[in-house]
Amino acid sequence: MRFKLVPEPPADLEFVADAQRAVPLVPGSEDDCCARLMDRVGFDSRDAARTWLTFLRALELAEETRTGFARTRRDPERDALAASFEARVYGAERLLDLLADGPLDANEAFERFRDEIPTWEHHKDPSRVEDVWRERVENVLEWAVLLDLAERTDDGYRRT
Repeated sequence: MRFKLVPEPPADLEFVADAQRAVPLVPGSEDDCCARLMDRVGFDSRDAARTWLTFLRALELAEETRTGFARTRRDPERDALAASFEARVYGAERLLDLLADGPLDANEAFERFRDEIPTWEHHKDPSRVEDVWRERVENVLEWAVLLDLAERTDDGYRRT
């Protein structure tokens, strides 16, 4: 399963650990988990909290069970997060492959990734699909930098 929701990356991975700790060990409803994320981490909206809850699932720091969402007992270590990110976040592997050919800025990366946008996304909100996916591509690139999968240079992003 690949997850598409990718929040703007934080300044450091300690924020990811804080977000993970906000998810309960005992499964709770999505509403309860989002409320905890908003209260404990400071997200200003339920949508932001939901995006983070989904992203924590992508990083294997939270899981959806039959009875709700729960924190996993996995430490947010950079190498493990990088592996989960590349394998489980939609577009991460493809964008990293594109960066292997040399540095690309975010616009160039988006242009080369454009054909990977799922068809149904074009139909869901045609007037915003490009803006949404440009932001998503930029967030993926910035997460790749945070996770040491890529680096930002004067010429753009490059695979490390």
